[in-house]
Amino acid sequence: YEFLCDCFVSCVEIFWVCNFTLKRAKPMGWRCSRDFWSGDRDVLATHATRALHPSTRSLLGYHPGGRVEGAGGQSIGDNSMIVFPAIDLKAGEVVRLAEGDMHRATVYGDNPAAQAMIFAEAGAQHLHVVDLDGSFAGEGRNVEAVKAIVEAFPGYVQLGGGIRTPEAVEAWFNLGVARVVMGSAALKDPEFVKEMAKEWEGGIVVAVDAKDGMVATEGWAEVSDVPVVDLARRFEDAGVASLLFTDIGRDGMLKGCNIDATLDLARRVDIPVIASGGVKGLDDIHVLSLNAHEGIEGVITGRALYEGRLDLAAAIAMAGRE
Repeated sequence: YEFLCDCFVSCVEIFWVCNFTLKRAKPMGWRCSRDFWSGDRDVLATHATRALHPSTRSLLGYHPGGRVEGAGGQSIGDNSMIVFPAIDLKAGEVVRLAEGDMHRATVYGDNPAAQAMIFAEAGAQHLHVVDLDGSFAGEGRNVEAVKAIVEAFPGYVQLGGGIRTPEAVEAWFNLGVARVVMGSAALKDPEFVKEMAKEWEGGIVVAVDAKDGMVATEGWAEVSDVPVVDLARRFEDAGVASLLFTDIGRDGMLKGCNIDATLDLARRVDIPVIASGGVKGLDDIHVLSLNAHEGIEGVITGRALYEGRLDLAAAIAMAGRE
């Protein structure tokens, strides 16, 4: 009798998960079907799990910034650090800005999906994508480019840029994005971000972009009088997956990551921190990975990759070795 009851409960649970997954997997259904019939179970597992609500993914073994065990590729352990190659989008093109200035953009390509696959072939399992136009407009402006990236990339996509409403958050998750990054909303409406973190458990990253230690918003066009640490502490125990810390003065400048400020933030909050801004080479990856145990979840790098100063495969290997 107990055995039959257990079987019944398990069937109900499986039905619920499958039903929920199918509702969320619709935007990528053709891809899942293609991978299923081609027999690529690892790829199918990755896409099926990406389609789940973040809280459901965590129940199945996927953790923020990690991968599903057994879904192919290297799992991210407690002592490893994630390397996020960056794809910044402006008018559908792959660009990098200097110090967040939209007028100082360098174009590196016009096919974001192809760039995502180049990173995947180098071993990347995670991408950091920014809708730059959306950051200034306050709404998604590069939707088709993001969709193409999500459909092409076999790993997990973290997306930021103008995500400031519940509808926008849900729309991006329905598109297949694994995590969304919220910056301006975190400063101006922290309760909203906390609500999103509760609803989309493990799926919300808070951006704490800094200029001279103060939080910058609106695509870094405005600088507040709120210290970075103060903003970060507002979200402790709120359920956010990570803090994304960017030193604007170094972003896109190849000056080297502001490791001291990144570590200071990680040590003063109980939320994992992703470093960003100014990575110039393997030395930055090495030092950050040595301090992964301090709460450094990962590092985002862009211009160094595009200009050949950093080998992605070597960076990933180093981040997972320390």
